[in-house]
Amino acid sequence: MDGNANIYKCIVAQLDNQEYAIPVEKVGAIERKLHMTRVPKTAPCVKGVINLRGVITPIVHLRERFGMTSSVETNESNRIIIVHMENYDVGLIVDAAYDVLDIPQNKLEPAPQVIGAVDVDYIKGVAQVNDRLIMLLDLEKVLDLEALQAMKGKVGQLNG
Repeated sequence: MDGNANIYKCIVAQLDNQEYAIPVEKVGAIERKLHMTRVPKTAPCVKGVINLRGVITPIVHLRERFGMTSSVETNESNRIIIVHMENYDVGLIVDAAYDVLDIPQNKLEPAPQVIGAVDVDYIKGVAQVNDRLIMLLDLEKVLDLEALQAMKGKVGQLNG
């Protein structure tokens, strides 16, 4: 019997002392902070683009996307998680990315109606793992903003 069918495998990222899960099958790479080129007229949470192994990739600062204070100092633990969406890649700036976790499906619960600072629409569920409460990100909703749609078009022109 294959036990993996009942496991949610994810990368755990940290933002402001809270842990968020990103499905491991969506993650292409985890990078240290890289030089970004700012793109004019994009949303404030879109920090710019990077050239990652020949692919122009937009970078979204998750703290700003979630309306958290972004005044936290950049440090060695900051990471850019490159996620593969349906037709494009995008980088997510997080405070830290430090765990690959296997969460049993029976530990996953629907998102509560109120989750502190983060809009509940961005959360597809929560998991209690030992003494940790981990929010499962809904990447499609997190990355569904008009500025990112515009950025995808510009990035497509740059890659083309």
